Amino acid sequence: IVVVVVVVVVGAVAVVVVVVVVMVVVVVVVVVVVVVVVVVVELEVVVAVVVVEVVVVVVVVVVVVVVVVVVEIVAVINDAIC
Repeated sequence: IVVVVVVVVVGAVAVVVVVVVVMVVVVVVVVVVVVVVVVVVELEVVVAVVVVEVVVVVVVVVVVVVVVVVVEIVAVINDAIC
């Protein structure tokens, strides 16, 4: 039973790490793209603000998804232990 729990926990941690890394990469890429677009095209302030708002929304959604996934994983681990 202990082995199963350890394997499940390690798997869960691995999943969380991967998700977080992917999230960070996505955020970095989006920020870089926004900066490049703003610099190259010299967008108006309004457009830049809209882009930033979209980026913020995307980041929030990703964070929420990550939290939900983590909660689900914890629930599964809990079921496995009990």
